[in-house]
This record gives sequence, C-alpha cells and structure tokens, in this order.
Amino acid sequence: MITTILAVKALHIIFIVTWFAGLFYIVRLFVYQAEAEQKSEPEKSILTNQYKIMAKRLWFGITWPSFILTMIFGPWLLYLMPHLLKAPYMHIKLAFVAGLIIYHIACHIYFLKLQKGENTKSGTFFRIWNELATLFLVAIVFLIVMKSSMNWVYGTLGFVLFGILIMLAIKVYKKIREK
Repeated sequence: MITTILAVKALHIIFIVTWFAGLFYIVRLFVYQAEAEQKSEPEKSILTNQYKIMAKRLWFGITWPSFILTMIFGPWLLYLMPHLLKAPYMHIKLAFVAGLIIYHIACHIYFLKLQKGENTKSGTFFRIWNELATLFLVAIVFLIVMKSSMNWVYGTLGFVLFGILIMLAIKVYKKIREK
C-alpha cells in the first residue's frame, strides 16, 4: 500500500509540474501572439502563424494531457489517503485547485480565440494573466508544505502579499519597457 501511495504521489507531482510548465508557456505564447498582431505584414502573418502552431502543439500535446493526468492522480491519492480530507489546509488547497481549473479553462478559451484570430486582449493583459498561475503555484505549494493551521494562515497572507508584489513589478516593468 505504501509503495502504491508513493508511486501515485510521484506521478501526481510529475504531472503537476508539466501542467504548470504548459500553463506558464502557453500564456507567454499568448503574449507574443498578441504583440505580433500589432506588427505590420508580412511579419504579423509569419509570427502569428508560427505562434498558433507552437501553442496548438503545447496545449494539446503537453498541457491538456498533464491536466487530465493530474486530475486522475490527485483524487486517486485522496482515495488512498482519505484522512487528508479532514485537514483544513486541504480544503483551502482544493479551493485553490478549483481556481486553477477555472484558470485552465479560461486559458483554453483564450487559446481558441487566438487560434481563430479573434483576440481582443493585449500583451500586457496576458503578462498579468500569466502571473495568476504563479500565484496559484505559490499558494498551493505553501499550503501543502506548511500543513499546520497557523502556517497555512501565514502562507495565505503571504500569497496575497506576493500577488500584490507581482502586480507592482508588472507595472514597473511596463514603464521601463515603454521608455
């Protein structure tokens, strides 16, 4: 039983890592594609077509399969260790995971719009959007590592402060880029 738990946990972690890698990279491709749409021809067509190909391969070859496998191994782990569902930190972690699933679905909607050439968002929007995945990652990892009730409270507060710092950093970076 312990070997099964460890194997399922290892697979869950592996697919979480590849899922996040896909989420981080897909949104960077959204940034590049949104910025390429502002260029003149033929550069615009060449870049947007290449970004569409790259995004499609990443999204369906890595990100979606990793998401699906994460969603298989996570619940399987909870099935093998049902006592985790009694822990308050796990409820908060699962709420963040639900938020991450919504984020993933929203990324899929943006992916489809970009593939159809119907994008209405700017590169700056996607830069900020990209940082949401970082916030989810930080929150979830802190909750899992700092399991005690007091530590997850501090972790959650740290998550909010980290989010504020990221948004400030994006604004500073935008001002530097515009100069």
